[in-house]
Amino acid sequence: MYTDPIADYLTRVRNAVSAGHRVVEIPTSKLKQEITKILFDQGYVLSYKFMNEGVQGTIKIALKYDKETKEPVIKHIERISKPGLRKYASASEMPRVLNGLGIAIVSTSKGVMTNKKARQENVGGEVLCYVY
Repeated sequence: MYTDPIADYLTRVRNAVSAGHRVVEIPTSKLKQEITKILFDQGYVLSYKFMNEGVQGTIKIALKYDKETKEPVIKHIERISKPGLRKYASASEMPRVLNGLGIAIVSTSKGVMTNKKARQENVGGEVLCYVY
């Protein structure tokens, strides 16, 4: 039993990327589905599929690699706000990841979104993770 499902999600993706896997399967939740959609929209994953099998269901994520160098698109994926120490940011204090080249995924009152979209909509929230 793990106490932080988002950290488990990020760790599974990180481990699959470092091992060179093409597909990773993760137990699903609504928050994980939203994070997966953001990763797809921002071009970090090739595709995804939500499977409603069993009690909880799973997310199948096809990881994206560079065609020539075979390097993974996700270089770094890191949990920021942890259950023991939550990290929040207002719209004006929204973090910039790699000077704007990476993204921060933020859980706001208007849903889960990137740091850039949160700044545009002028909402703050919990900074879940950094991806670049």
